[in-house]
Amino acid sequence: MHNALELLQLDYFRTVARLEHMTEAAGVLHVTQSSLSKTIRLLEEDLGVSLFDRSGRKLRLNEFGRSFLTRVERALFELEEGKREIVDLTSADYGTLALAVNTAYMLPDILHRFRKIRPHVQFHVQQLRTHEMETRAKKGEIDFCLSSPPVQGSEFVCDIVFQEQIYAILPTTHRFANRDRVRLSELKEERFVSLKKGYGIRDLMDFYCEKAGFVPQNAYEGDEPATLGLLVQAGLGISFVPESALHFGPKENIAILRIEEPVCKREIGLSRHQSRYLTSVAKEFHQVIIEHFQGMSRNDAR
Repeated sequence: MHNALELLQLDYFRTVARLEHMTEAAGVLHVTQSSLSKTIRLLEEDLGVSLFDRSGRKLRLNEFGRSFLTRVERALFELEEGKREIVDLTSADYGTLALAVNTAYMLPDILHRFRKIRPHVQFHVQQLRTHEMETRAKKGEIDFCLSSPPVQGSEFVCDIVFQEQIYAILPTTHRFANRDRVRLSELKEERFVSLKKGYGIRDLMDFYCEKAGFVPQNAYEGDEPATLGLLVQAGLGISFVPESALHFGPKENIAILRIEEPVCKREIGLSRHQSRYLTSVAKEFHQVIIEHFQGMSRNDAR
């Protein structure tokens, strides 16, 4: 390869490969389209193969391109981790943490606790579905995933930090409202307000309901957990809520029932990609999260 161009070629190729669009990639990289096209063409000449199938302005990674992208992402990931390690060694009191969550309501207490230790750390937090977390963590864009279900697999290091029961919430006008528990199968004729597929609690309860012999009929499917309790309160349907989230929803005109047969539980995990360099900031954040959930477990046990 042309040594002066090597890293630039790889970075440009990765961007074009992810977007499969030369104009968009040029915009992201802040270069002209002709310069980008020339760089990709040089790379292909060096390799002796085409990496894309071209049809007009459309690009599609071919078999060679897909294979090469896997290697390029791994190589650039390692270089970026090296830069993070150097920055960490030279500026231990500062730094940034990238988090992906699907349990955002838990974050304020955790961040408040951590800021007492490291007030200058900057956070970038995204609420993502489970498969999006996994994809971005593999690309090296995320330090930690705090999620239910936990992000797990051979490439991930995962701590199960908390387990809790899931409850049914329903309007006080509901025929079950004077009860304190319900069998899951008793809810098969109900209408539900729910998150969309891909969110942890939705996928988990779909699984539990299937075991109980029914597919939930949804009156509402959304992206914002905070709206579910309000819609139940308004009488649109009933919903499933983890125990720790009960404190954050509306209290008036809401009945909370423990679910039996089966008892529905979820796990919350703190996951990171095994190749991700753990900065001193990340290690301290990991410890704060572990201690936070240990405190929650002790409180639940009382």
